[in-house]
Amino acid sequence: MVNRKAQAVWEGNLEKGRGAMVLGAGGLEVPYSFASRFEDSSGATPEGLIGAAHAGCFSMALAHELGEAGHSPVRVATTAKVHLEKSGDGFDIPKIELDAEADVPGADDATFQRIAQAAKQGCPVSKVLSAADITLNARLLSSQERT
Repeated sequence: MVNRKAQAVWEGNLEKGRGAMVLGAGGLEVPYSFASRFEDSSGATPEGLIGAAHAGCFSMALAHELGEAGHSPVRVATTAKVHLEKSGDGFDIPKIELDAEADVPGADDATFQRIAQAAKQGCPVSKVLSAADITLNARLLSSQERT
């Protein structure tokens, strides 16, 4: 089976320090800081990377499930909103909201919704993040929106 590796380095104390997260061997390096994580500042966050991983995994899972059901998707786009909230002396991620939209010619909404829920349940990242309440708003594009 395939194993993936990521790395993070942090230098300095929590509030004044800075770090970088590296995805894969020779992969994308993203800087992060206290300000990017806990204030309204630009930069990456661990929660943002969790969200990106979840959105990517769900999009692929939905495309796969649709294909297995005989519906070939043209496009699946997913946004994941990861909630980081203060809890006692620390922080928790109590909720993740998946918002997906898909262009799937020939699929009806009831079938699409059933398949989308199955994809959410089957997505490996959803499974590992199951301690959080994961919600899904899945929207099937209409034929008018495809043009």
